[in-house]
Amino acid sequence: MPDFRQMLLIDRTDTADEAHLESERQSAGAAWTIARRGAIAEASEAEAGLIEEAETVPDTVTAALTASIRLGDDPLGEAFARLRSPRQRRSLGAVYTPSAIVDAMVNWITESESPSRVIDPGAGSGRFALKAGLTLPEASLVAIELDPLAALLTRANLTAAGLDCRSQVVVGDYRQLDVGPCEGVTAFIGNPPYVRHHEIDTSWKEWLTTTATSRGLPVSGLSGLHMYFFLATLLLARQGDVGAFVTSSEWLDVNYGRLLRTMLTDGLGGESIHVIDPEAMPFEDAATTAAVTCFRVGSQAESVVMRQVNCVDDLTDLTKGRRISKRLLSDEKRWSPLLVSSQPPPEGYVELGEICRVHRGAVTGANATWITKANDPALPTVALFPAVTKARELFDAGGVLTSCDNLRTVIDLPVDLDELDPDDRLLAEQFLRSAEKNGARSSYVARHRKPWWSVRLRSPAPILATYMARRPPAFVRNPVGAHHVNVAHGIYPREPMTEAALDTLAASLRAGVSTTQGRTYAGGLTKFEPSEMQRIPVPGPALLAEMSP
Repeated sequence: MPDFRQMLLIDRTDTADEAHLESERQSAGAAWTIARRGAIAEASEAEAGLIEEAETVPDTVTAALTASIRLGDDPLGEAFARLRSPRQRRSLGAVYTPSAIVDAMVNWITESESPSRVIDPGAGSGRFALKAGLTLPEASLVAIELDPLAALLTRANLTAAGLDCRSQVVVGDYRQLDVGPCEGVTAFIGNPPYVRHHEIDTSWKEWLTTTATSRGLPVSGLSGLHMYFFLATLLLARQGDVGAFVTSSEWLDVNYGRLLRTMLTDGLGGESIHVIDPEAMPFEDAATTAAVTCFRVGSQAESVVMRQVNCVDDLTDLTKGRRISKRLLSDEKRWSPLLVSSQPPPEGYVELGEICRVHRGAVTGANATWITKANDPALPTVALFPAVTKARELFDAGGVLTSCDNLRTVIDLPVDLDELDPDDRLLAEQFLRSAEKNGARSSYVARHRKPWWSVRLRSPAPILATYMARRPPAFVRNPVGAHHVNVAHGIYPREPMTEAALDTLAASLRAGVSTTQGRTYAGGLTKFEPSEMQRIPVPGPALLAEMSP
């Protein structure tokens, strides 16, 4: 195959300017002009509809696009991402993969095997198929893509790169793919679309449940679409086939991820898992986490390599990392903590749970009803409790909550309304009639508490903490005695502590906690459950006393 990089000395900036596309119709026209010259030009019915409506572009544009593709760029995919907003692409989970991730994954495949066939599920513009084809001169290529416009772009990219003679582009659903066996190893490589469970059709959820259950695998209806792609791969693959997928990393910890965690320890043959630091923002146009998962179907290896890298460029060698036994992985409900080497806490430190309890804030059941402005004249003053009702209030506090003046109040009426004086009782009854009329009594929470109007706030916690954000929690001293609802956790000492010791404890938490100690979800959100927060190492009582002024 010609080395286009050596043959074409083209300035990338000039080429990009000449290849600018202004609409999806232009993208379809340009892609088809390039693709129809190759051996994979037999468009599907869905693509044919786009071709009929496509806008013809000048020859200079298609020439510039072709030259750019041969130089290793993806101008068609970049135009697609620019012309179709992230919100529009979200329904199909179309998030295109940076070249550094593609390169690392393809290199792992080619260094461990010489596959006869490469399958790229959810191909997008074909970045994985293209890179694999250029790296593996003998392998056949199969790209599967549900979006007909993206499939056209893949056809054009493969044709421009001279790979069309050994390529197949399938416009359809990967879960229904039937490509038949091949001689030799098949490599599955790509970026399965990330679509949340509530956007997945009921019939496919039934497919997931039936298919997983028939294989004795745990399954949840809350699974995202990437779980379906892993399961479909297990159905397609044969013993010895290999694969590398990049997905969000939330499956490492959440309940629905049990399906993949189980497959990797038995059947799918997990080889390595590489998590990119959420703060690195691995995908330019999507706030999401990323994990590269490598597997060898049927492998009997007793361990899986795991690591976390600070940025995409650190991926490079996907054989690096710390080996974790599959027996241990099978016993663990959460895998993220295993990415960090387990080391004993420093001398004098203990887990937070040894000296403090961590409790969720109250769930009101209907914040619009039970949270109101301070000093609301329509309610008894004795039933109004200043409270942290937004996480931002803690992030903005700067370490210490100094006043309740700007906080809203939670309405927490006594269980026995007879405790109120007559005027307050009248206000309470008027409020409750209005609240009941607005449906507050019928909420799930209200129906499961007696009486339905009693929120039952906990006592003010001396330290308040946020628990979900794209950054470590904010740990805030609360000397003003603000209450909190379920946007925050309250940290309560098991034994009395001095104000100075509480200040020192809060400062230690602010300085010593990172996002790796929580569980990370798609979008880069890190969540700390109370039990996880209680495992944070902190100075023990003696050391707190020594450190406190």
